[in-house]
Amino acid sequence: MKTLDYLGLDPKSTEKTVDGLQKLLASLQVYYTNLRGYHWNVKGVEFFGAHEKYEEYYDDTAEKVDEVAERILMLSGVPAHNFSEYLKVSVIKETGVVSNSKEIVKEILDSLKVLIALEREVLETASEGNDEGTVALMSDYISEQEKTVWMLTAYLS
Repeated sequence: MKTLDYLGLDPKSTEKTVDGLQKLLASLQVYYTNLRGYHWNVKGVEFFGAHEKYEEYYDDTAEKVDEVAERILMLSGVPAHNFSEYLKVSVIKETGVVSNSKEIVKEILDSLKVLIALEREVLETASEGNDEGTVALMSDYISEQEKTVWMLTAYLS
């Protein structure tokens, strides 16, 4: 028996949710890699605080990557696990070296905008399939990221 047999979810609607989660997983992986680069390359008077904050962001993103991959598995999917696949699917693109903290924050905000939109799409699809587990996960991510957006826009003001 499969997990879906016990969860009582429709395989066809779950397949759509898994597709959305795969796109989110790929985008989170590229975002994570970009955050690592920001952490390594930030320079200037804000170095200490920014360096620490970007580490916090990539640690949080690594946790989300794991949770999304596990959710895909729970829904009888197989999470992609190589960067060549992520780069084909991700809505977020790789960035080059960025050292200025304000430019980095703008890049992070642009990425969060994309992630929140993806998460809302997954939430809607999961909701249509009565997949409360995925809905709750996406809802939590959105709430957390909206607060981060607020804080980062305040930083840029």
